[in-house]
Amino acid sequence: MELINWLKRLFNSNKKEEDHTMKYLVVGLGNMGSDYDDTRHNIGFEVVDALAKEFDTSFEDDSLGDIAEIKFKGRTLILLKPSTFMNISGKAVRYWMQKKKIPIERTLIILDDIHLDFKAIRIKPKGKDGGHNGLKSINQYLNSTAYARLKIGIGNNFHKGRQSDYVLGKWKKAEQEELPFIVNDAIACVKTFVSAGVQQAMSHNKKG
Repeated sequence: MELINWLKRLFNSNKKEEDHTMKYLVVGLGNMGSDYDDTRHNIGFEVVDALAKEFDTSFEDDSLGDIAEIKFKGRTLILLKPSTFMNISGKAVRYWMQKKKIPIERTLIILDDIHLDFKAIRIKPKGKDGGHNGLKSINQYLNSTAYARLKIGIGNNFHKGRQSDYVLGKWKKAEQEELPFIVNDAIACVKTFVSAGVQQAMSHNKKG
């Protein structure tokens, strides 16, 4: 009887460990509120919104952000849209990593990047913040830069001193027409990241 109980405990322990290793946190960065809808800075929100829609699920308001959960190839993807505003994104990321027991190597941040041409996408296993306030916050809260980030190029077609207006500005009509293709490319990259790893996902990197 003791042997049976021991085997049960071992099985349950292994199952819990497996559940944890198969979970991924996919974070789309942006700002909550209708004033920020359809802005360049919210492209991360747009990607996770489209991913949730593809899997016929929706986001629910939760602690420090909106949360959705999907299954893909045996993996569980926790989709997060922080409600902390961009500059405090790290607080939400750390909270959900700890709550869901997701390690840093299975965390992916999706964000806009003015240093990449419009339509370009680039995933990297780690790196600097590049002046992005969302990444600055995440670096601070995690005390690390060793997490994957999927950058989506929004270009830098703005005059000196007008960066904030540009990133918080609405997409132009011509840009909006390209967005579905950009979002689809990003989703394909996310799927490869969770199923095959960041190195394989880098095959999706493309110039604008």
